[in-house]
Amino acid sequence: MNIEDYFKVPEEIYVVDTETTGLDGGPRDVVVDIGVCAVDLSRGTVRDAYSSVVGHDVTEWGDHRSKAWIFGNSDLTLDKVAAAPPFLKVKGDVLGLLRGMTVTSYNVPFDMDKFLFREPWALKGTFNVCTDIMKAAAEVCKLPSELYGVSYRFPKLDYAYGAIVDGDPAGVGGGQDHRALSDARMASHVMIAMHRSGSYRP
Repeated sequence: MNIEDYFKVPEEIYVVDTETTGLDGGPRDVVVDIGVCAVDLSRGTVRDAYSSVVGHDVTEWGDHRSKAWIFGNSDLTLDKVAAAPPFLKVKGDVLGLLRGMTVTSYNVPFDMDKFLFREPWALKGTFNVCTDIMKAAAEVCKLPSELYGVSYRFPKLDYAYGAIVDGDPAGVGGGQDHRALSDARMASHVMIAMHRSGSYRP
């Protein structure tokens, strides 16, 4: 690899966000909402690339899933999940969009390692993962960590967005609605702002 290739910015980076029934990852938890934005870092532009609630048979769910945090803290409901496009349709759409592309998220270990890289998604190896936006934001926000050996703790998305991004280019109106596409937009603009300041390199 040439040194120029190392510093070359991909033409487009796809920023993914998932909303899920919990923090444990698959198979105990499932993705119920997924959003993807396409970012051109050189131009500083963000476009919505994909968004869908993920359909599941909620009649088979126990309390862990049906009473998940997301259903009490966003406008996503069990009825919307039950009526959404089936999982296999959404997986096919996402795979078709991301295959061979450069992809990241705000918390890669969560979105990728716990969900998209595990069954039933099993997308590991189908796209290239670049620098985690959240990890880069930790070095910018510099929030003290109480963990031994850890310099800074990871900032929540809404904090990083408010601290790093000028104005409200994602149009969230000072809040976070915890829907996948909206959160992907916020993360995209955090990445752009850090790239402009030299603190984010894919």
